[in-house]
Amino acid sequence: QPDLFSTLKGNLGSPYFAPFQNDKEKGWIHMRKYVIAGNWKMNKTPDEATALINELKPLVAGASCDVVVGVPFVDLPAALEAVKGTAIGVAAQNCHWEKSGAFTGEVSAEMLKAMKVGYVIIGHSERRTYFGDTDVTVQKRVRAALDAGLTVILCVGEYLEQREQGVTGEVVAMQTKIALGGVTEEELKRIIIAYEPVWAIGTGRTATAQQANEVCALIRNTLAGLYSWTCADDVVVQYGGSMNAGNAAELLAQPDVDGGLIGGASLKPQDFAAIVAAAK
Repeated sequence: QPDLFSTLKGNLGSPYFAPFQNDKEKGWIHMRKYVIAGNWKMNKTPDEATALINELKPLVAGASCDVVVGVPFVDLPAALEAVKGTAIGVAAQNCHWEKSGAFTGEVSAEMLKAMKVGYVIIGHSERRTYFGDTDVTVQKRVRAALDAGLTVILCVGEYLEQREQGVTGEVVAMQTKIALGGVTEEELKRIIIAYEPVWAIGTGRTATAQQANEVCALIRNTLAGLYSWTCADDVVVQYGGSMNAGNAAELLAQPDVDGGLIGGASLKPQDFAAIVAAAK
């Protein structure tokens, strides 16, 4: 397995390292603002969502990072009401690429916009694996979400077989390039990319801090190729594979890990708050 970072780590003079500031007392300081987003998946009724958010609010008040909760569609009204007066953002977990039409069971980005939802998760591996999402449909969803003014949390990541075959870099770069097809530099400011190795989601397995950083760096390198180093340096790249209260600090200390897309731990307010506290 080649070291994905090997082609980058010798380039200390490039803008690639611009998100860090050298401080003699504190060392390297992360300059991009962290984003910690919870993906609740298919969990919690509206009443339970309200209760969870109300428990979470005092725990993350004054957080130095952006905090987002990604809730099921039926919980969106309750979540939007519960976060009023706080800095917590609310995300939907998917959206369709058409504004309206005969798409039973789907929700459009325009509908989310009308509800004043700020974020939407697109391309999660569970959508790709269980519901037939492809790189092409992910790109269409991204386009619709951006057109509606939403901020996109775009998920990319490889299966275990692909990592073992040494093609992680190719897979993740391809997913990133296709998903961002037609996205302008200005629109890129509303894109957050979450690297979520499929083999580490809900399995209890976690990429090592080095593995996570290598792929996040590769994603940023891909963005630099598509746009520029200036644009790439500004994009938040999260890690999304079983980050929890126990490993968050080590993962978030990596230079190219700018936050987390949190699954199971986001359903436990104390654990989620611990991850938020580590993002500083």
